[in-house]
Amino acid sequence: MEEKLGQEPSDLVKVVLFGPESTGKTTLSQQLARQYNTVWVPEYAREYLQDKWNNERKTCEPKDLLPIARGQIRLENDLTKKASDVLICDTDLLETKVYSEAYYLGYCDPVLEKYALQNSYDLYFLTYIDTPWEADDLRDKPNERERMFEYFHDTLKRYDRNFVILKGDKKTRLKTAVQHIDKLLLNHDRP
Repeated sequence: MEEKLGQEPSDLVKVVLFGPESTGKTTLSQQLARQYNTVWVPEYAREYLQDKWNNERKTCEPKDLLPIARGQIRLENDLTKKASDVLICDTDLLETKVYSEAYYLGYCDPVLEKYALQNSYDLYFLTYIDTPWEADDLRDKPNERERMFEYFHDTLKRYDRNFVILKGDKKTRLKTAVQHIDKLLLNHDRP
């Protein structure tokens, strides 16, 4: 099953929206996909865990993490074939690793960890906690946003990922993200 967590080869510029719950990742993913006339990869965990909640009234358990990771990378690989120039990812396996460690006392399945560190992206947009927290069936840490942001920030630094922190309102975040993606695309097209 390990091979199902790897990325398929691609010449696309790949960016990831990364950060704590309720920080505008999905909204910005959709905006960026429209901006670049491409597709965006939704967060598979939301669908998976909402179904689990609706059917069993249970939240995420450690046994759910590998199926979530497989579903996420399957979505990414499928949508890579439909994207043009840039692929916008609402999340990645590194984010799944962060949540695993945060919720399960530092534990991350070794297979998930291997691919979370091996899969690569051109840029991460770390979304700051200056957006209003919105409750839903799955979100559960409104009072731990600062701690979670630091965890995400430290993870990107620890694994030497290329990242930009996005702050401000939706318009400001979009403008900043577009500036950085445009630079990547310009450099990507050079021989």
